[in-house]
This record gives sequence, structure tokens and C-alpha cells, in this order.
Amino acid sequence: MALTNIYVSLEEGITTFDSSAGGLGGCPYAKGATGNVATEDVWYLIQSEGLETGIDIAKLARASKFILEKLQRPTESKFFKGLFKHR
Repeated sequence: MALTNIYVSLEEGITTFDSSAGGLGGCPYAKGATGNVATEDVWYLIQSEGLETGIDIAKLARASKFILEKLQRPTESKFFKGLFKHR
């Protein structure tokens, strides 16, 4: 629901959001918690609304890929999965 909440927040004029590269994080105590909202997915949502983020998506993707590989963790980011599926 994070992206839906961010979308509605954008409509209400909120422009600052917290996210995590590759969607890393989450709560070890919340059963089924997959992590935080991925910065890549937030970037895609904001860009699709015609807004600028100042984020270099190529650098973000490389950084996310690096840390995910080092931690041997999958990502829940739909944008990230699609980006590297076709490479």
C-alpha cells in the first residue's frame, strides 16, 4: 500500500517521502513484512506523474544491485526487477 499512499499524498501536495534502495529493510517482528518501499518504485511513480526527483536512476540501480548482492537479498521492487530482467 506504500505506493498508493504516496500517490494520494502527492495529490495532497506532500513531496517528501522515505524509501529504501532496493526496498531493503522492514521489521523482523512483523510476520510477512517484505521490507520498505523501494526508492526505485517511488522514483518511477513520481516520474510517471511528470515530476522531477533529482535522482539519477542508473546510479541508484547500480547501488541497489550492489548492496542486494552483498547481502544476498532479493528485492520487492517491481521497477528494479523489470530493469534487470531485460539485461
